[in-house]
Amino acid sequence: MSGTTVAGGARLKKPSWKDPRLLVGILLVLASVAGVVSLVAAADQTTEAYAASAPIAVGEKLTADKLHLVKVRLGDVEQHYLTPESGVGDGLVAVQRIGKDQLLPRESLGRLDGLDRKPVAVTIEDALPPQAVAGSRVDVWVALPDARNGFTEPTLLLPGAEIAQLTPGSTALGAQRSTVVMVLVPDALMPKLLGAQANKAKISVVWNPGGAP
Repeated sequence: MSGTTVAGGARLKKPSWKDPRLLVGILLVLASVAGVVSLVAAADQTTEAYAASAPIAVGEKLTADKLHLVKVRLGDVEQHYLTPESGVGDGLVAVQRIGKDQLLPRESLGRLDGLDRKPVAVTIEDALPPQAVAGSRVDVWVALPDARNGFTEPTLLLPGAEIAQLTPGSTALGAQRSTVVMVLVPDALMPKLLGAQANKAKISVVWNPGGAP
């Protein structure tokens, strides 16, 4: 005897595999599981991209030994970064400073002949604040010698110049510590800075917390 009698004489039938409602329920469960699996797989899609093993200064040549691979989720912006598929390429230099372990955006790389800023060494005696590091900005002031064995009023030559590198130095006798600041100078202002150095001008470097002009 199949089924069960309930109050009122109605008879409940045992579910059958041929019941369309049961089949629809199974299909819904399978579709839900497939959707979750697909979503998890999509969220876990990673790709390999290059990152800098050490800071890379502007103008520094890019070589494979300065890079390492990391797994990241780049998605639709993958084409904007350097990956093993795109390759490192020959003759590339950094046109923007790249920090340690940072990914390499394509816009931060270029050719040396297309670099419009060049590093110039400026030696200073006054200490800079600790916030003045490679990648931060400084103002470069110049006071030219005058006819009275003094100097003219300082003028701002390079506002918001980027520091490429800082190197501790010393005077000729080694009695006083100094600092060699490599500042990135636009080609248009290069003659003025080099001319000031050639004329023994007093050059001062001032940390600029506001950044680029």
